[in-house]
Amino acid sequence: MRQILQDIRKGQTILAEVPSPMASKGFVLISTRRGLVSAGTEKMLLDFGKAGWIEKAWQQPEKVAQVLAKVKTDGLATTVHAVRAKLDQPIPMGYSNVGVVLDSGEHPYISKGDRVISNGPHAEIVRVPHNLCAKIPQNVTDEQAAFTVVGAIGLQGIRLLNPTLGENVVVTGLGLIGLICVQLLRAQGCRVLGIDFNSDRCKLAREFGAETVDLSKGEDPVAAGQSFSRGRGVDGVLIAASTKSNDPVRQGAMMCRKRGKIVLVGVTGLELSRADFYEKELSFQVSCSYGPGRYDPEYEEKGRDYPVGFVRWTEQRNFEAFLDVLSAGQVNVDPIITHRIDFENALDAYQVVNENAGLGIVLQYPVSEENKHTATGQLIELKEHKSAAVNQVVLGLIGSGSYSGQVLIPALAQTTARLKGIVSEKGVTGTHHGMRNGFEYSSTRIDDVLEDEDINLIVISTRHDSHSDLLCRALRAGKNVFVEKPLCLNEEELHNIIELNKDSSIKGTVTVGFNRRFAPQVEKMCDLLAGALEPKAMVMTVNAGHIPTDHWTQDPEIGGGRIIGEACHFIDLLRFLAEASIKTVSCVFLDQAKKDTVSIQLSFEDGSIGTINYFSNGNKSIPKERLEVFCAGRVLQLDNFRRLTGHGWKGFSKMNLWRQDKGHAAEMNALIGAITNGELSPTPFDEIVEVTRASFVASGVISEM
Repeated sequence: MRQILQDIRKGQTILAEVPSPMASKGFVLISTRRGLVSAGTEKMLLDFGKAGWIEKAWQQPEKVAQVLAKVKTDGLATTVHAVRAKLDQPIPMGYSNVGVVLDSGEHPYISKGDRVISNGPHAEIVRVPHNLCAKIPQNVTDEQAAFTVVGAIGLQGIRLLNPTLGENVVVTGLGLIGLICVQLLRAQGCRVLGIDFNSDRCKLAREFGAETVDLSKGEDPVAAGQSFSRGRGVDGVLIAASTKSNDPVRQGAMMCRKRGKIVLVGVTGLELSRADFYEKELSFQVSCSYGPGRYDPEYEEKGRDYPVGFVRWTEQRNFEAFLDVLSAGQVNVDPIITHRIDFENALDAYQVVNENAGLGIVLQYPVSEENKHTATGQLIELKEHKSAAVNQVVLGLIGSGSYSGQVLIPALAQTTARLKGIVSEKGVTGTHHGMRNGFEYSSTRIDDVLEDEDINLIVISTRHDSHSDLLCRALRAGKNVFVEKPLCLNEEELHNIIELNKDSSIKGTVTVGFNRRFAPQVEKMCDLLAGALEPKAMVMTVNAGHIPTDHWTQDPEIGGGRIIGEACHFIDLLRFLAEASIKTVSCVFLDQAKKDTVSIQLSFEDGSIGTINYFSNGNKSIPKERLEVFCAGRVLQLDNFRRLTGHGWKGFSKMNLWRQDKGHAAEMNALIGAITNGELSPTPFDEIVEVTRASFVASGVISEM
């Protein structure tokens, strides 16, 4: 299928060929008929993409501070690589979609063949969570329904303003959202004053029943507001403008009556005058997109609705409410439409946006019998297939998120392996990384790589809750498997993996992404420690940083929490350096509920001890990782995998690197070499199981090793 993407690094908008998304429970699969270009939001992305490095930095000063901090801790080369990789990610454009349901994903009241709206991107087939779509009434056309998501943004702003019948409300900015808000406010019985620099938009607002202030003619908005409110001051101001200026907020404050309200739906400067707000006791609030539920993974991704008795208007219910006013004829979007553009000419729409020449730009998708009720094309060819050399490793990759794109795929591309298939959930990132790194095809269907007879290595880099299932499926399919840490999330999954590995019919090997044991400085530490006969005392300090509690990695069911999900790395590293089995595990938490600031104590069979201080309450100016090993009157210090210092070692004092190296490339080369030569995994399976159990004990999943 085709989809519109924005290349932020090059500033280009492209109509790309990508695999269509797969149907799944909890998600609605939709064949698109109409889409609406959001001139304001999408133009901001276009402008940011076209900006040079300096201008990009100027627009996001907080990001510059983060980059400078990373240079200090991780080095220039590592930071430059990370920034380039971040900017290299293609961004799907659009969030206003109308289409026909191909698969409802077991939705309770939406069925195959229904017409629905969603916040899906500009693509021929989209896949959206249940709570982000709504059925379209029969008397609302596809074209009219395309305005629903944008309308819901305005509607949520009005709900925060909470106007009552007869109140005087100012709408600053008469773009798409502003003109819709004028009509919604009029439908609620409000008197409306619209403000804009565009005379044509002011004219439209008057046709919708508003009085207007045309700033292009030098009209004074504050004076107009006072006159409009009969000298009392307006009851509320809804700002739907997009500008860096502080004027809309300042003027809004001057127009408001005492205890009036200002709600920001658009984007403005926010240098507020305390005096303006203090003297009148004004309220100022920023509206969050479509309404309650937005950016809440429990609501959007897991489909857990808010009880209507406690949250009357969620984002989905705002969609439905706007469709209802369209159906009732209380809002008329037809006069707002300035362009109708066929999807194959979609890039013309962005030329219109760049020139500020359009308002309501509707994309018209081709509708054929073939794509009306079926989804096809989960696999697309990226390059000509080639034959594998004798004993060559041919791999298929499942998962192409940030870590895959920045670290894992570049490391794989440097090996002798043949990169054949790459699978991603939505098809966009997989296709992008696949084309850049020489994969032969991109797909959204996992079975495409599992059933590919050429592929003898499956690399899994997905969310943690899928690791166990995908690993077992790959082993049963006769593949070798590399799975990013963690191996699995609970004892039942671990038991199943162990039993499957014992099965004599299973020929594949299992490797987990414990890359730090392959880092060159860690290998040097092992060489130095090899002659030591005494037990070791090891301290690993991890300045892990704060992650919000609603992030998927913190969810025990999805990410497993930070000990199982990440601290397992450091358990493995100490196990590797000790060269002895883990005997006991104990830990102390700063906060028993969060479990992300913890001191883990390990004892080993040879008498060695280790402490992992995994702290989330530190400061980013301090490097993330520091390892210290004390043994036989000597000390080794490894700082952030850049500087290794020896104290008391004859013939060794330091080993410094130009750039951070945590062993990713060496691990991939070791893995490919082992499979090529018919050898076992470079990380012994027993050690993988042992480290996994230790992480379970530390997190409280099981009580003992």
